[in-house]
Amino acid sequence: MDTWSFFSTCLVSLWLHRLYVYSAVAFGISIWIIIQFSTSKHQKKVVDHLSPLSEKIPKICVYVAGVKIFYGSQTGTAKRFARALAEAVISLNVPVEVISIGDYDPDDCLLEETTSRNICVFLVATYTDGQPTESAAWFCRWLEEAANDFRFEKTYLKGLRYAVFGLGNSVYVDHYNTVGRNIDRWLWMLSASRIMTCAEGDCNVAQSKHGTIEADFEAWKAKFLSRLQALCRGEKKPCSGKCKKGRCKSPGKQSKESSDHEHGASEYENTEVKPKFMRPYFSFSAPWSYKLIGSHSGVKLCRWTKSMLRGRGGCYKHTFYGIESHRCMEATPSLACANKCVFCWRHHTNPVGTEWRWKMDQPEMILQQAIENHQNMIKQFKGVAGVQAARFEEAMTAKHCALSLVGEPIMYPEINRFVRLLHQHSISTFLVTNAQFPDEIRNLEPVTQLYVSVDASTKESLKRIDRPLFKDFWQRFLDSLKALSEKQQRTVYRLTLVKAWNVDELKAYADLISLGKPDFIEVKGVTYCGKSSASNLTMANVPWHEEVVHFVQELANLIPHYEIACEHEHSNCLLIAHKKFKINGEWCTWINYDRFQELVRAQEQSGGSQTFTGADYAARTPHWALFGSRERGFDPLDVKYQRKNKARDISGC
Repeated sequence: MDTWSFFSTCLVSLWLHRLYVYSAVAFGISIWIIIQFSTSKHQKKVVDHLSPLSEKIPKICVYVAGVKIFYGSQTGTAKRFARALAEAVISLNVPVEVISIGDYDPDDCLLEETTSRNICVFLVATYTDGQPTESAAWFCRWLEEAANDFRFEKTYLKGLRYAVFGLGNSVYVDHYNTVGRNIDRWLWMLSASRIMTCAEGDCNVAQSKHGTIEADFEAWKAKFLSRLQALCRGEKKPCSGKCKKGRCKSPGKQSKESSDHEHGASEYENTEVKPKFMRPYFSFSAPWSYKLIGSHSGVKLCRWTKSMLRGRGGCYKHTFYGIESHRCMEATPSLACANKCVFCWRHHTNPVGTEWRWKMDQPEMILQQAIENHQNMIKQFKGVAGVQAARFEEAMTAKHCALSLVGEPIMYPEINRFVRLLHQHSISTFLVTNAQFPDEIRNLEPVTQLYVSVDASTKESLKRIDRPLFKDFWQRFLDSLKALSEKQQRTVYRLTLVKAWNVDELKAYADLISLGKPDFIEVKGVTYCGKSSASNLTMANVPWHEEVVHFVQELANLIPHYEIACEHEHSNCLLIAHKKFKINGEWCTWINYDRFQELVRAQEQSGGSQTFTGADYAARTPHWALFGSRERGFDPLDVKYQRKNKARDISGC
């Protein structure tokens, strides 16, 4: 009872004081709400205070991990471009790696690029017949097989991002930048994503969009760097995504550019003639000491001119034909050539072309500047130790012109006027052509001696050695030899022997000789011009003089009416002459230059009715120049000089 009484008393008391209880509870709830509100506000202030620190450490997203630059080069241009591009990429603080495509195994490594977030750049050159360079051959073969092999999924390279810059020459119309276009297409076929349309650099300055291949590359490089920066910011790809047959089909200008590249040099015939073509190649003259004339001509001082000024002997033309080497001017009115011969001592630094496409300088200007430049180069030898005063004075007046400096002089549209001007200055003419212009040979007016380079005797070896630009090069070659047989003046076959390339073609050479019926056949061992990325010739390809002699003896046995006449051991060269120049048992391979000038003037004055032949200005060959002589072709009036540990000047006609 007592417990119940106490409990009931409490309940009654609470009921009587219930208003106070309600007020206390309400007050407590209010305090709790205030405390909760104050706490949450304080936490918000703390978060707001820490938020700037969070902004300073954002979550990093890498869009481009780096750039890998692959190059496939033959002459070193693509490699040089790769290094230049790498330097530019480094300046953007983007990691870069330069890789020779020949050192890269696509079978093991290329798939990794699909997830690496790298940009892969391919700088690739197109070589002979549209083939890749030697270093890029395996990569291209693997990529082509992968693109066309059903065992490779069509999404095999999905995720790989790439750009291609091809290096080519549009004079090779059918094969222009084939390798670059193929790599671009094969990557696209395997679902790789191009970041830019395939770009093409053109060595042909007449067709190059920016004047030279270097300028083409610089223009593309600027676009690539701009695109790379956009990718680093996470921007999407620039093309519309409507890619077909390995080409970006973006609207507007880009589509037009792609179309132009797709057609390559197909509109070559419709291109306007450019005012200059030599100036972009100005740097090419430096290593060979050329003096450029106008926009397409050049003159150079032959090393044999320097040698004879010192009384150290003349060139093989002095031995074979009696020219005065110190009075010979080496020049050309066309620095462009239609071949890219493997043994060219100019290392293919001159332009190439199959026709005349440039503003033409007048022959009078070319000759005047050629003589002036030649005289200025001779003047530099005044007072030089060993130079003979009498020969120095004689050298100031050029008596001979070797039109064989570089390029194809017969391409010059005014070659006949130029030859006439030389003759009017009493300068004899020795013109060399590469046997690719038969019509020009037929139309050529008389020169003192006309050469045709016969570097091979079969279609396959000629293609391999001369690497001609013309598709019908072999027919042109044969037609040129036939045209040579129609000339009445002195004609010469020039054979360059390259060991392991063309020394085993005796019978075929004999057939070509019967076709062109030359007066003379010069057979010379190839001269090693030093290492060149444009050619794989080595000293092993240079035949010994004894090997050249053996070849000439074997060849002479196969061709009737010809015999070995002269030898110039120093030049590793021999001369086979037609027996009509063996008069009364004596060889007459030398030239009566004064008589030649008389005959030329008489023909010109007669309007062409009074003609003459090579035998009309022949002169007796001295004993020391004959094959088998003790002097071996060295003029006894001069003194042999043995060079000691000094780099040789291998240039010369």
